Amino acid sequence: MDGPPIENGAVVVENNRVTAVGPAPPILASHSGQVTDLGEVILLPGLINSHCHLDYTMMRHSILPPHSFTAWIQRINAVKRSLDSQDYLASIQQGFAELQRWGTTAVCNIEAFPELMPLLGPSPIRTWWFYEMIDIRHRLTPNDVVAGALAFFKPRENSLDYFGLSPHSPFTASTDLYALANTCAEAFNMPLTTHLAESAEEMAMFLHASGPLYDFLASLERPMTDCGHSTPFALLWNSQSIHRRWILAHLNELAESDFALLASLPKNSTPTVVHCPGSHRYFSHSPFPYRRLHDLGLNLCTATDSLASTSTLSLFEELRSLSQSEPWLSPNQLLETVTRNPAKALRHQGQLGQITPGALADLIAIPHSDDYSSILPSVIHYSQPVPWTMINGHIRS
Repeated sequence: MDGPPIENGAVVVENNRVTAVGPAPPILASHSGQVTDLGEVILLPGLINSHCHLDYTMMRHSILPPHSFTAWIQRINAVKRSLDSQDYLASIQQGFAELQRWGTTAVCNIEAFPELMPLLGPSPIRTWWFYEMIDIRHRLTPNDVVAGALAFFKPRENSLDYFGLSPHSPFTASTDLYALANTCAEAFNMPLTTHLAESAEEMAMFLHASGPLYDFLASLERPMTDCGHSTPFALLWNSQSIHRRWILAHLNELAESDFALLASLPKNSTPTVVHCPGSHRYFSHSPFPYRRLHDLGLNLCTATDSLASTSTLSLFEELRSLSQSEPWLSPNQLLETVTRNPAKALRHQGQLGQITPGALADLIAIPHSDDYSSILPSVIHYSQPVPWTMINGHIRS
């Protein structure tokens, strides 16, 4: 992802960093140490899943595609109420295992249950834990949740854990909560993410003060005074609740006024957008405006979302889905959405998503026996578990 593929290449790893990369003959001649010959493979930077909910790994195929987004919210809330902490702990571990199986070495995980954090050991892959924040209505908070919240951001020795904040969405988090998240993130240098403009029902709620989502949330006594005035995106952007450093999951539903607002922003001041093709297809959302967002210069990433709304945690499969809907994207452009682009969103440019001197040694290798010219297309079409992984300089398989 840092240049054209290198035939017969070699990478030098010292501790947890890449220190050299290039054609094998000069690299081997100028560096001593143990040599691992991986054979006929394509060596890639580890993939980055920029939007995932590991809590819900056990929900694969448990919720049929709904007739409405609001119905899905009601159904997943009912399923969540039937599960306990042990279920969620097992689900997170299953999710980590599946991510590793498909070559993901870093994940942005939205964590809905902070009380689980003291019960979890260090993450097996590089993990950004985003604390999910909701203030849909005031309620008493159990002591174990308070304790979990306090322990959520506690550093762990020898871990690959990082932390961020995630006000859930404009329909479950107030602009005051977004302001608090911004203040905290700036003070502690944390990334920020949120769900935004995910469904037509969310658009109807904010733009027209109507629809199933509006009625459902009004029945929960959510204050609805922010509805009937603007689109979800305009509401958050114009109130300065979000800005260019935010990672916005979905952004499926945008009005022409939203595109005009994005077009008016100065260069390099637009946010990151994460598209989840499998989840998008599951909900039968409107066609995703990928080309328009790309042409406006937004940093675009590809992710899986949760197994409550898709069938796999394989980023390769998501890239194939994206390729089908956006055939104009080159294999290299597709790969950048799960390597360089999310690294940029996480402010880890040059550290993750590419194999270059100084980068963290997060690498994967997949078999390749065809000719050199087919390397990039064969990566997109790769459909088997990844047989070799290195995370932070340590071989994991």
